[in-house]
Amino acid sequence: MRTTGWRSGRRKSAPPPALRLVAGLTGVLLLAAGCGTIADAGQTIQPADLVNELAIRLDSASALTYSAEYQLAGGASASIVQAQDPQRVAYSYPGGKLIVTASATTECDLGSDRALCTLTAPPSPSNQPDPEVFSDANAGGLVTPPVVISLLNAAALDPAAVVTQNDTTVAGRHATCVQISQVQNAAASRFDACITTEGALGSFAGVVDGQAVEIAISRYRDTADATAFELPDGARSVDRRPGPA
Repeated sequence: MRTTGWRSGRRKSAPPPALRLVAGLTGVLLLAAGCGTIADAGQTIQPADLVNELAIRLDSASALTYSAEYQLAGGASASIVQAQDPQRVAYSYPGGKLIVTASATTECDLGSDRALCTLTAPPSPSNQPDPEVFSDANAGGLVTPPVVISLLNAAALDPAAVVTQNDTTVAGRHATCVQISQVQNAAASRFDACITTEGALGSFAGVVDGQAVEIAISRYRDTADATAFELPDGARSVDRRPGPA
């Protein structure tokens, strides 16, 4: 991995140390307890380490309760609402809604007069939902944190990737940003991402699986509205979860 605009001003020819990849939902609580920021004064960090730390920070935010509203390209809006006890998350975007709980993964198509929601099995306790689950959200213009985590992990492991870093403020919150390019064998070869100190996705711009995505957080709250996890009014539901053995 190569870097430009690196703050420490140091480059090393030796390969980066072994990377810690995020473990998914089960490891989130442990990661949240031990993950610090990477912008401490005087700290020297390699590009791969920085990208990996941002992936860990973003994954650790799965242990938080929050509501984030996003502005999408073209003026549309989307949201991510997350709560704990039990852990659940709802993604709302133009044309659809995705709700992930311990009992079901629910995908809602809002493209017709009456929403259609399909319930499938929830992710196992040790895994994130299948990446295919997020394809409709990507198409709707909302890239989700699990997708960004996978992109950051791919970049951290790619020695040819080029990384530029800067700090900024989004929606009044400090964020660390990376501009990444020349990533091989990933859903996005070039993208920009900002992660807030709390671990929320602050902004993202790139082409994911052929779909141009550009989002920026416009509002962040440390609370979650319970109605965010409900099906849209009047929605039809189809339950495709496996029955008892």
